[in-house]
Amino acid sequence: MDHETIRRILRETRTIAVVGWSPNPARPSHGVAAFLKAAGYRVIAVNPGQAGREALGEVVRADLAALADEGVDMIDIFRRSEHVPEVVRQALEHLPDLRTVWMQLGVTSAGAAEMAEAKGIAVVQDRCPAIEIPRLGL
Repeated sequence: MDHETIRRILRETRTIAVVGWSPNPARPSHGVAAFLKAAGYRVIAVNPGQAGREALGEVVRADLAALADEGVDMIDIFRRSEHVPEVVRQALEHLPDLRTVWMQLGVTSAGAAEMAEAKGIAVVQDRCPAIEIPRLGL
């Protein structure tokens, strides 16, 4: 994906669901979510084991179905690649405002990407928004 497309995605995104968020500050999902919140995005953590807790000024949600009315326009996936198709299926089913599926460093899924792109959803694979934002000067 070219730099201008990534720049546009990051400029237009307002609400991000971080799928696989961890309460452990040593985990990348925790740090990236905090970075995104500090960068001005609304960030909603998704982790079934932490559902109901508060994180980043929001209630942690068990799954994407719990976010149907939250205006989520991007999901940032911190799950192993083999779990991505199911995450994307849920996102396509439950998130009517979804515009971007973002897969973190080391996370890819051609099948999930095809599924999302067939619905007009942008897909970024094997990248981190916490790296892209400063790199692109956003």
